[in-house]
Amino acid sequence: MDISTIGVVGTGQMGCGIAHVFAMAGFQVILQDLSHDSLGKAVAAIEHSLLRAVEKGKLSNPEMLAALARIRTSNSLGDFKDADFVVEAGPEHWETKKQFFETLDLLCRPGTILATSTGAISITRLASQTKRPDCVIGMHFLHPVPVMPLVEIVRGLATSDATCATVSSLSERLDKTPVPCNDSPGFISNRLLMPMINEAIFALQEGVAEVPAIDTIMRLGMNHPMGPLALADLLGLDVCLASLQMLHEGFGDPKYRPCPLLCRYVAAGWLGKKAGRGFYDYSGV
Repeated sequence: MDISTIGVVGTGQMGCGIAHVFAMAGFQVILQDLSHDSLGKAVAAIEHSLLRAVEKGKLSNPEMLAALARIRTSNSLGDFKDADFVVEAGPEHWETKKQFFETLDLLCRPGTILATSTGAISITRLASQTKRPDCVIGMHFLHPVPVMPLVEIVRGLATSDATCATVSSLSERLDKTPVPCNDSPGFISNRLLMPMINEAIFALQEGVAEVPAIDTIMRLGMNHPMGPLALADLLGLDVCLASLQMLHEGFGDPKYRPCPLLCRYVAAGWLGKKAGRGFYDYSGV
């Protein structure tokens, strides 16, 4: 399959990162969101990220400008009729993703692969909302997308071998390492990561240790690049909560029950770094 134009749905952290890496790899990118303001902020965020790479000597100015020129924005999913491959990177809400996939199935050419960057929602269930279940797959990038080398390739029950091979090849063209797994709540990455973050929040809630101590123990004792509470802030506490809720619902196991402190932080709007406050204070950053 000849793939040159990539559609990206959503302008959050993941959508921006995915558009960034595809544009850097030489693909034409259509970045879609209903909000003009969100699209403007997304392009500005991608430009800022690329500019930092230029300042560090990892990228030339002409390369940066060429990558930005390969990204065009759109308010309509209808523009994805021109896309050879689509990655959905919208909110981690079932009804929202269901609507995206139903619409994309109607608008995109037959045979166009519909991928999702979800870290928790069932690929098999999403595929069942389309008439092309063999062409639906999970392409789970890790945040921050331009930096993290992994792409978790998640195969739904009906996903074809050809679709898996195409998405693995695409991942390699992005200079990423594709690693396959089967469809299960949280796949591998979030099934292991989110309970660790959740347990760290329980430890905080129970007064076992303060935030810096919990993170320092995991960094220095377990050789993690950052502690679980700092990582939760980076990912977004709302994203962590949604992932845990899906794990809890998917497995029906109380060990995945979200910590009440996490729920309170999200209810307060303390969503982490993107909100200026989470387990750490980012107001001065």
